[in-house]
Amino acid sequence: MRGGSLRLRLLAGTLAWMVLSIALAGWALRALFQDHITQQLQAQLVVQLDQLSAAVDWTPRDGATVAAMVADPRLAQPLSGLYWQIDRLGAAPLSAVVRSRSLWDQVLTLPPALEDYPARGYRVLHLRDAQGHELLAVARTLQLAEDDAPLLRLAVAGDTALLAEPLQRFTRMLLIALGMLALAMAVAMAVQLHLALRPFRLLRARLAAVRDGHAVQIEGRFPQELQPLVNEFNHVLAANADMVGRARTQAGNLAHAVHTPLSILANAAEQDSSPLARLVLEQVAGARRQVDYHLARARAAAAVRATGLRTPVLAPVQALLRTMQRLHAQRQLAFELAPQAQDGAFRGEEQDLYELLGNLIDNAGKWARTRVVVDVQHEDGRICFTVDDDGPGIPEALRARMFERGVQLDEQHPGSGLGLDIVRVLAQTYGGSVQALASPLGGARLRLCLPAADGGAQPYT
Repeated sequence: MRGGSLRLRLLAGTLAWMVLSIALAGWALRALFQDHITQQLQAQLVVQLDQLSAAVDWTPRDGATVAAMVADPRLAQPLSGLYWQIDRLGAAPLSAVVRSRSLWDQVLTLPPALEDYPARGYRVLHLRDAQGHELLAVARTLQLAEDDAPLLRLAVAGDTALLAEPLQRFTRMLLIALGMLALAMAVAMAVQLHLALRPFRLLRARLAAVRDGHAVQIEGRFPQELQPLVNEFNHVLAANADMVGRARTQAGNLAHAVHTPLSILANAAEQDSSPLARLVLEQVAGARRQVDYHLARARAAAAVRATGLRTPVLAPVQALLRTMQRLHAQRQLAFELAPQAQDGAFRGEEQDLYELLGNLIDNAGKWARTRVVVDVQHEDGRICFTVDDDGPGIPEALRARMFERGVQLDEQHPGSGLGLDIVRVLAQTYGGSVQALASPLGGARLRLCLPAADGGAQPYT
């Protein structure tokens, strides 16, 4: 089976076997009870047969007669379902020479040959009356002591319908008892499954803690069936962390190896004013931007594959606002954090968060007239930053182009056109997004959404 719920599959399979087992047990118990009451009816018929055998007599004038005996009242009630009958055998056989009042005008049709009987002294017969009802009968032959007494056959029969009422009553009680048993077993089974699957919920919680950055490995005690899986998870997490660490080290080494010769070239070119020196300075600056751009992408891609990354957001935002306040001090701009800003954590590298927000806030500072406001909110498992300025704003037709690589909407403002493109690439690498909107302050609003490390959101005070 593919997909679906493990709990439901286990519960459905166990319930199916339980229902089948209870149904078979119910069928067997009903069959045993039916056999038991059949044996009881047969025993009662044998008692009646013994009483009839003791009460029968023969005289030449009256023939077979039956003296008074302690009998069941149903034998005197017409068609009550309990009957007896005496037949004469021998040279002049005659059926029903004497019969119970309950037979009324009917006669029990017995097999013709009943001379041989087992040691118990009677034979069990299955008959049908004139209405087609099934009868259970016991019969025996009796030879009285009188010299002229013929061989007699005595039979006592009971309608098997007499078994229906106790059998129905037993079946009804059995169904109630088995139903209660099935319900109790189902509840016990559900509780047992709940307890058996609790380690999986613990494992899920431990994995969530690793994902949200609260732990670096899965911790806790697990059953021996799950412990090998937990160990494999921890091995994978350790290998992944080691891989990300090597990637960061290699990126840092590459940055150092590239920046050092570029710095040497830039320093040498600054000492000369020739056209070649100016060309070298321009190309070195471009090379530095390209190196920073691609290293940021590589670092973000490695961070996305890592687990346990968790960077608080308010501290970097406040640090960047203080930095931008000093950077744009000559223009006397106000860089503010919105009062309703919420605290939280970004699922990624702190350095990348600084680069993302730094580019957005710096871009807003270039265009703002008096103030820049930064807000932080949680939305559906993401943490969203909005950077508003009171500048001239961005025409709607140009908002999508401003994030393209190398695009500058106004050449009068300094920049290379790579900052916002780096923001777009880093945001997409982390599975987030960035867009330009109209700001309620009258300028532009840059909205950046990134994956949150956890769902907690507390208002900033």
